Amino acid sequence: MKRLMIALTALSFSVAPANAKPPLREVARIDDALLDLGVADIIRKNCPSISARMVAAVFYLRSLQAEARDMGYTDDEIEAYTKSDAEKARMRARGDAFFAARGVDTSDPQSYCALGLAEIEKSSRIGSLLRAK
Repeated sequence: MKRLMIALTALSFSVAPANAKPPLREVARIDDALLDLGVADIIRKNCPSISARMVAAVFYLRSLQAEARDMGYTDDEIEAYTKSDAEKARMRARGDAFFAARGVDTSDPQSYCALGLAEIEKSSRIGSLLRAK
């Protein structure tokens, strides 16, 4: 009986990692898409000549939620990830790095506009969430 218990315990530990889901922050498809949504939001808030495609953004966010659910994440896990103060701070840092890498001067609205227009022009995911006024 003792051997059976040891074997079952060993089996449960060896199977668990294969079935374990990584934290959503480690799912690049979801995490990167949320970064793009956040970047688009910051651009539209800081550039007076660019607005958001709000319907597109809402549908895109819902598709990401559905994709996460399809990967086995629960609504509670998704909400915990998106509402976490630590995740928000991490995402803000990623956004700051994104803007810095593209030469955005955060004190100059036109700097955000130039980036937004470039994203719209190249039809990137960020650009697809924005519209020039």
